Amino acid sequence: MPVAMITGASKGLGRALAGALARRGWDLVLDARSAGPLEESAGAAREHGVRVTALSGDVTDGAHRAELAAAAERLGGLDLLVSNASALGAEPLVRLEGLPLAGLRRALETNVVAALGLVQQTLPLLRASAAGAVIAVSSDAGAEAYETWGGYGASKAALDQLAAVLAVEEPGLRVWSVDPGDMATELYAAAVPDDRDPRPAPESVVPGFLRLLEGRPASGRHTARALLDAR
Repeated sequence: MPVAMITGASKGLGRALAGALARRGWDLVLDARSAGPLEESAGAAREHGVRVTALSGDVTDGAHRAELAAAAERLGGLDLLVSNASALGAEPLVRLEGLPLAGLRRALETNVVAALGLVQQTLPLLRASAAGAVIAVSSDAGAEAYETWGGYGASKAALDQLAAVLAVEEPGLRVWSVDPGDMATELYAAAVPDDRDPRPAPESVVPGFLRLLEGRPASGRHTARALLDAR
């Protein structure tokens, strides 16, 4: 069975992806900071008869990243790494003039440094896979200028660049940045708590991610909407 590692897998998009892959027979290594919600997500995935290792911890912790890589190795390797864990930098979001520098550092450490650290930790396993792939969960805030989204957007722009360079340096892998669009998640609610407009559920964009895995297009940046609309 193929093996996937998903960070930030206790809720939202991470949990939705875990469930979708489990239904397709993927074994999973799941990560999140909160042990209780993570175990609920893992339990739901196990109902599909796959092996699931759930490790609570912070992806900014190098020892935790090493544990995740070791867990994948115990399952037989790693075919897909999904960097989904994210930090906003401020909750709710604020203009750059008021953005706490400690919050910006947290966003960069979680969204960029930890993502690269996990790639470095798992590269031997990904290279050994017949279909190794990395998905960096991005945001249109990394490509467009939205008021109050500067810190988070800067971190996602950096993540996109790392993914693009990784694709050049590792031509044997598929490396995709994917902007899922706004979703009804706790992260979005924390970012913009006064926004009451309806947002799509994370499950609605998962088929776009699955199309990447099924079609394996060249490495590059995608939006979930474009993937869903592709024929």
